[in-house]
Amino acid sequence: MGGFIFDTFRHLRLTCLVLLAACATPRGAGPIALAGDVGDTVRLAAPATRVASLQPTTTELLFAIGAGELVVGRTTWCDAPAAALAVPSLGDGLNPNLEAIVAADPDLVLLYPSALNDAAAARLGELGIATLRLRTNRLADVPRLARLLGHATGRDAEGDSVATRFERELAAATTTRIDGPTVFILAWDQPLTTIGAGSFLSEVVQRAGGRNVFAELASASAPVSLEAVIARDPSLVLVPAAELRDTAIRPEWNAVPAFRERRILRVTGSEYLRPTPRAPGAVRALAARLADVK
Repeated sequence: MGGFIFDTFRHLRLTCLVLLAACATPRGAGPIALAGDVGDTVRLAAPATRVASLQPTTTELLFAIGAGELVVGRTTWCDAPAAALAVPSLGDGLNPNLEAIVAADPDLVLLYPSALNDAAAARLGELGIATLRLRTNRLADVPRLARLLGHATGRDAEGDSVATRFERELAAATTTRIDGPTVFILAWDQPLTTIGAGSFLSEVVQRAGGRNVFAELASASAPVSLEAVIARDPSLVLVPAAELRDTAIRPEWNAVPAFRERRILRVTGSEYLRPTPRAPGAVRALAARLADVK
């Protein structure tokens, strides 16, 4: 009888130890392979626990999937959600401050793919710090990166949930209007720059019922001539850039009827400056403002 009791006790003890070990193991623990968008491939021994997110879209997504407490650094541009403002700023997202990044002791760094970030990405790799360069240009990047970041942080289910909800809400927000107003998106004033089909903002305009007059441009943005804008004669001008919201109309722009007649739609909110989980709301809000424009 004594041996039976001892064996039973030992069995229960081993079972408890196994269960405790399982509880102490992070979800998704184990080697994780991650692929960036410009040939970066990193391998983490376990889910990331200290992430330096040096672009606003990935910062917002990390908070959306419940991994906000893992973010140890952000950029000055990361303004959403409000909780992100409590994270130490490491400076700009382009040509970043390497000393500040290293001092934050991240096990994963997220950068935007730009020539201005190439040297930083190479140096971080030399220092043994896993670094991914991730494109955040299109609306499709939101669910794609939600899933990638969910996997990177051991939150696969949460990442998939955010991605699925985004796709569902975006589809519901999209209008079926096909005869909406033509829109010139003013991205910058010197030189005169617009948004092309390669940008999420062109997608937002289209889904809201508008028609980007420079949708034939494959790039995210490009300089255009005033003559080209005149030839397209847009119904209205959309101004999303915060730096341009109070910009006075330049005299030469009055050659475009939409400028001359002040058919200018200024939108606020960083959801018009980058693709985020808030994009469905941006589509709905813009659609409401375009509804009565011919």
